[in-house]
Amino acid sequence: MSMEAKALLKSSTASEENLLEKIKPHAELIAALLSGVLILAGWLLDRSNMEAASIAAYLLAFIIGGFAKAKEGIEETIENKELNVEMLMIFAAIGSAIIGYWTEGAILIFIFAVSGALETYTMNKSHKEISSLMELQPEEALRIIDGSEERVHVSELEIGDLILVKPGERVPSDGTIVKGHSSLDEAAITGESLPVSKGADDQVFAGTVNLNGSITVEITKPNNETLFQKIIELVQSAQSEKSPSQLFIEKFEGTYVKVVLAVVVLMMFAPHFLLGWSWTETFYRAMILLVVASPCALVASIMPATLSAISNGAKHGILFKGGVHLENLSHLKAIAFDKTGTLTKGKPEVTDVIVKDGLSREELLLKVASIESHSNHPLANAIVKYAKETLSESLIRPESIEDVTGFGVKAKVDQDEWKIGKASFVGKAEAKAFAEAAADRMASEGKTVVFVQKNEEVIGLVSLKDVVREETKQAIDLLKQQGIYTIMLTGDSQTTAAAIASESHVNEHIAECLPENKVEHLKKLKEKYSNVAMVGDGINDAPALATANVGIAMGEGTDVALETADVVLMKNDLPKIAEAIELSSRMNRIIKQNVIFSITVIMFLIASNFLQILDLPYGVIGHEGSTILVILNSLRLLRS
Repeated sequence: MSMEAKALLKSSTASEENLLEKIKPHAELIAALLSGVLILAGWLLDRSNMEAASIAAYLLAFIIGGFAKAKEGIEETIENKELNVEMLMIFAAIGSAIIGYWTEGAILIFIFAVSGALETYTMNKSHKEISSLMELQPEEALRIIDGSEERVHVSELEIGDLILVKPGERVPSDGTIVKGHSSLDEAAITGESLPVSKGADDQVFAGTVNLNGSITVEITKPNNETLFQKIIELVQSAQSEKSPSQLFIEKFEGTYVKVVLAVVVLMMFAPHFLLGWSWTETFYRAMILLVVASPCALVASIMPATLSAISNGAKHGILFKGGVHLENLSHLKAIAFDKTGTLTKGKPEVTDVIVKDGLSREELLLKVASIESHSNHPLANAIVKYAKETLSESLIRPESIEDVTGFGVKAKVDQDEWKIGKASFVGKAEAKAFAEAAADRMASEGKTVVFVQKNEEVIGLVSLKDVVREETKQAIDLLKQQGIYTIMLTGDSQTTAAAIASESHVNEHIAECLPENKVEHLKKLKEKYSNVAMVGDGINDAPALATANVGIAMGEGTDVALETADVVLMKNDLPKIAEAIELSSRMNRIIKQNVIFSITVIMFLIASNFLQILDLPYGVIGHEGSTILVILNSLRLLRS
């Protein structure tokens, strides 16, 4: 065979494989539609008195339309040693054919195949968010080695490698920017559509889009351990985990199927002897009962709704670790919030600088920031950051510096002795007298006060505060509207806690709460309110998150949060908690609608059959139509 012929054959084979891959997701629907065409052909042949050809067409409709569901039913029956609804449908279709109702049996298979195809479509639709996420991560990266660039597969990247990400490209793996500045679209991670500005030392995540500047990134994680991959794995596992309602329905299904079969066997004989029905009518009514009593719609009431809700949440940056947590959210009566990093930004900011009359505010701030720049304390870092933003002069170097652990810092600048720290460090009496007791007022507002002493005289103070997030009030107010009681847990003093609680709008606060005490407080809250959630940063709040009925972690791109909580907000956006609860309520409401509707339809059809006013085609349409309707109702949860 010539090279050209081989190439042509290879191309033809590849095209066929691509075609098969495209058709595969729609195979059930194609089989159902083909079954419908064969039913129409069988009916036309029957009208033309071509009985043998008509039966052949119906048989083909049975085989083509029912193959997928029959295979699924038989495999599950063998695996679980338990009969299921698919087996009921197979028995009903075969029974209809035995008594000569070929058309009705074929229609049953056709509509059952259509509902099965629709259910598969629902599952595929719910997995689409994950598939689309997986497609966002690029397969190649531009690695920099000794100043030269080479394009490599992402699987070849190792920790410490440097890669170049150009404008418009997606980040191939998690890392830290070492050079360059750009805006990145992190919607795939956080669900937030607004770009985030990032520069040197900032983290970037696989799958995010570099919008407008070239950046050099040092790889910090292998490709298979990126935050992006963990999100995909988490949502996939959540979709496979069944909710309590789904587990109950599945247990109920096995018992229900046995009861239905027992009643159908009884009905094959009892009406003939007790009510004088003919054998044909008796068997016919038994087949209708087999169809209409099958709990297809009931079984399909929960799983499509749960999968749709989980997918909806993932699309908006809310990750659920399973249907059980999603279901529980709408039952919450109270939510406890960690303060630092959850209700507040977690980083102190300078709010006031007060200086003794006659002295320069700028000079004091320059000297204080110059001294504090040698400390790693969060308060010192906040003061230095504030000074750099407000002063035009550069910081100076102190002549000597001494850190007094737990109190403050002592330094010498331009031959002057400086002390910066607590009131007890500079002298309580002097501190109290300074600025007409301004420190007491600031403390009552939840601020931390740092005193400044120069040559034994208190000459100023700097107040700092862990500022409440802008969206906190809105989030708490939304939860209150949903009837949820809110509590803040903090290790701060009673005065500071009261100030932050008032500003945050929470109903109650528990102050001086050490990390090890949070679990005890949560247990008491559970005794009082039954269903309680805990919201924390996912790192130091792990025991409390595990104790609560639902643990909610503020993610902000940290994979630690994925490990510790039941629900993860991929962006530190508190109003999304109310959004998640609303999604849970919508899901539970739709599930109730589905369950009530499916049970009502089954009862109505069974009663109509006993009264001999229901024919098999209408029984099939009523039963399978209800299954299709509950699936379509569940699909509403995919909408934003």
